[in-house]
Parts: sequence; C-alpha cells; structure tokens
Amino acid sequence: MEPWLDATIFGITLFFMLVGLLGTFLPFFPGLMVIWGSALGYGIVVGFNTIGTIVMVLITLLMLFGTLADNILLGAGAHKGGAAWWVVLIGMGIGFIATLIFPPFGGVVATPLSIFLIEYLRVKDVNKAVVSVKGAAVGWGISYIARIASAFAMVVFWFAWVITRS
Repeated sequence: MEPWLDATIFGITLFFMLVGLLGTFLPFFPGLMVIWGSALGYGIVVGFNTIGTIVMVLITLLMLFGTLADNILLGAGAHKGGAAWWVVLIGMGIGFIATLIFPPFGGVVATPLSIFLIEYLRVKDVNKAVVSVKGAAVGWGISYIARIASAFAMVVFWFAWVITRS
C-alpha cells in the first residue's frame, strides 16, 4: 500500500477512534460501538492478518464487556439497594424504550424514574425506593468507569495492531 494511502487510512481511523473515545464520556453516545466500527473498518481496508484478527476479537470482547457492564452493574446496584430483580428489569426495559422514543436523554431519565416509581408502588416507602435508585446510580457510576476503561483499552489494542503492521 502506498505510504500516503496508509497514512490517510490511519488518520481517518484515528479520528473516529478519538470521536468514540471522547463520546464514551457521554452516557447517551455509543462510543464503544464507534471505536469498534472504526477498528472493523480499518481491518476491512488494510486486511486481517493473524495479529489483526486476534486484536479485532479482543476489541470485540472489550466492546461487549463495556456495553454489558453498563446494564448489568446498574441493575446489580439497584438490586443491592433493595429493588426486586423484576423491578430492575422493567425499569431497564422502560429506559430502553424511552431512549428510542426520546433520544438521547430518554433512557437516562426514564430508567431511574421508573425504578423509583415501581419500587415505591411495590414497597410503599419513599426512602426504600430512593435507596434503590441510589444503588442504581452507584452501579451506573462503576459501569461508567468500566466503559471508559474498555474504550481506552480498545484504542490501545488498535494502536498496537497498527504498529505491528508497519
């Protein structure tokens, strides 16, 4: 491949990697998917050698981990705060639907609000419902860190892939 073309492909991919990385700090932006898509696009253009295939698998696993951690840790936090699992699942389902209907903030608002309301209807105690939402917030905070760490690791793995190609 011509050096100017290689540099252009690197620059375009790096740009989208950085957009994804910075976007990971926003709760409503699919930063991990942008990073993953950038790595996949890079691999399709330059080809998947053995190292590239291994790195792409690792990047995919990190993307899945970061994405699932977001949901699992939020739910686990709400459950640890006292919410029943069924309340957590309904709250997350409502949050998902709200994200589709009212992007980008629908889910961010609807998930804790629905967990609070359903938990309040279940236990008839405002304080217990608030504790459940606080647990969800703690879980979300931990998942936020996991998501950002996954994003950084994905970019580092991609960069290692680029270096090994040269």
